[in-house]
Amino acid sequence: MNITITGRKVTLKDSFKQRVEKKLSKFDKFFDEDAQANVTVTLEKNRQTVEVTVKSAGMYFRAEDTAYMMEDALDKVVDSLMRQIRKNKTKLEKRLRDSAFDEFAVDSVVDEETDFQIVRSKKFPIKPLDIDEAILQMNMLNHEFFMFRNAVTGEINVVYRRKDGNYGVLEPDVE
Repeated sequence: MNITITGRKVTLKDSFKQRVEKKLSKFDKFFDEDAQANVTVTLEKNRQTVEVTVKSAGMYFRAEDTAYMMEDALDKVVDSLMRQIRKNKTKLEKRLRDSAFDEFAVDSVVDEETDFQIVRSKKFPIKPLDIDEAILQMNMLNHEFFMFRNAVTGEINVVYRRKDGNYGVLEPDVE
């Protein structure tokens, strides 16, 4: 797994970088050598946020946590990623390394196979909007996200409200 470590508003010590590599090496059994892990550490006043995004075989795994010490946040993020993989292990076995899940066959946190149940399906017309109009529409509806056709690109996009109160945009990327 290729690991990229970035510090925002903080200089990261080599000992922390080594700790990141050691913690993320737990996931080597799930991902092949082409997997890409991006670790971002951000210092905000007396809080430190660690965000880890792992991309492999077209799938993304992401976790983020904020704590007083970056080491504590890293531990929580690694635990969260492991929970994501365990929870979805039956669906992930088809895309990730087959032998990686052998240990979970005996000692698994989630034994039953999880099927997702769609309880509602909704169709609505999508008119072209710019990003600011889409955010305004989302806020007027008091939703956390809003799907729209981008007036500039013509693509379907999604705007969403982030935990920090800012906004994000999801755009398609053909690989």
